[in-house]
Amino acid sequence: MTQAATKVLTAHVPLPLADKVDQMAARLERSRGWIMKQALSAWIAQEEERDRLTHEALADVDAGRVIDHQAVQAWADSLGTDQPLPVPRG
Repeated sequence: MTQAATKVLTAHVPLPLADKVDQMAARLERSRGWIMKQALSAWIAQEEERDRLTHEALADVDAGRVIDHQAVQAWADSLGTDQPLPVPRG
């Protein structure tokens, strides 16, 4: 099995966060580096998904696939009442 090339990244983190990383590593019986790689991978995946969704939303706006603000506001205001409005659709 071939190992991927690696690069050392250094970050200064607050002591309480470092302590939590150490606690998690001990609880999971993993290294601090493994915990950091998992966390960074999850964060990057989340940000990539956020970026994808933003581009998708901007394409919807460019194509005119939008919902009127007043319709959304009326729907939101109706939530929690005895007669909530149906979800507005574009």
